[in-house]
Amino acid sequence: MDLFFQQLVNGLSLGSLYGLIAVGYTVVYGIVQLINFAHGEVFMIGAFGAFTTWLAIGQPQEWSWPMAIFVMLPLMVLGGMIAAVGIALVMERFAYRPLRGAPRLAPLISAIGVSIALQEAVRLGYGLIPGFPSAKSAIPFPHVTGITGETVNLGALSVQKSAVFTIGALVVCTIFLGWFVNKTKMGRAMKATSQDPDTARLMGINVDRVIMVAFAVGAALAAVAGVAHGLRYNNIDFKMGFLSGLKAFAAAVLGGIGNINGAVVGGLVLGMVEVFATTYIPGQFGSSAWKDVWAFILLILVLVFRPQGLLGARVVDRA
Repeated sequence: MDLFFQQLVNGLSLGSLYGLIAVGYTVVYGIVQLINFAHGEVFMIGAFGAFTTWLAIGQPQEWSWPMAIFVMLPLMVLGGMIAAVGIALVMERFAYRPLRGAPRLAPLISAIGVSIALQEAVRLGYGLIPGFPSAKSAIPFPHVTGITGETVNLGALSVQKSAVFTIGALVVCTIFLGWFVNKTKMGRAMKATSQDPDTARLMGINVDRVIMVAFAVGAALAAVAGVAHGLRYNNIDFKMGFLSGLKAFAAAVLGGIGNINGAVVGGLVLGMVEVFATTYIPGQFGSSAWKDVWAFILLILVLVFRPQGLLGARVVDRA
């Protein structure tokens, strides 16, 4: 039974990481009906933004845990958010806005192009900046005293503090996003735009600004996920956004794309399926090499029997 609860915590941690990225997919899709396949690279840029911030503040190695947790880590998260939001806004302005109203294939191809361009820009360009390491291979993520390599023991359970950070970040970001969407003027404008952008424009809502805010919110959460990924795996690389982004997209579809709570639930379910499959399925089918297979088999089954996703978000076809 201890093993079950241990794996439950591990699954929640991994699922929280997927959930943080998946929310970005679903927020953008809910507003502009766009599957932003470059969102995984926004997540990667967020991680590199955090790493760059760490370089900029002098690469502190020996800070005490209060300084590391309450000063260094927030600065890294902020730096990651600035980088991710900046890239997302540039992407929206120059890669997607000119294609608004075009057939859906056009922005999809644009998203794939942006994704490859961002990967290559980081791979080839990051190491050219004086004082920055080459990003052609994995870069060790900064050691955050009090979190990196630390565990919390709860009876027989051993929980990594990086997992606590990831789960806590998902809880805080979900609560904040729920408040933002339901209680603020901009949040209500986002809901109106998602239902009918033309009518929203006639009602005086600046639809362009609403779409930019949607991209910015999704990118900020992706940056938090980028930091959580670095703390969890202790390294970052220019390819990290591809598979994680694909899993997060699957999580958004699994939960019901366009539904914020669905993205969170989809991420958690996907993470737990991966962890439990590698623990309880015997033989080679339970090996780590098969965890992605089981995750996507679950996605296929859900789409076959419940195409709208677990939480049944209604999708309006505006084409």
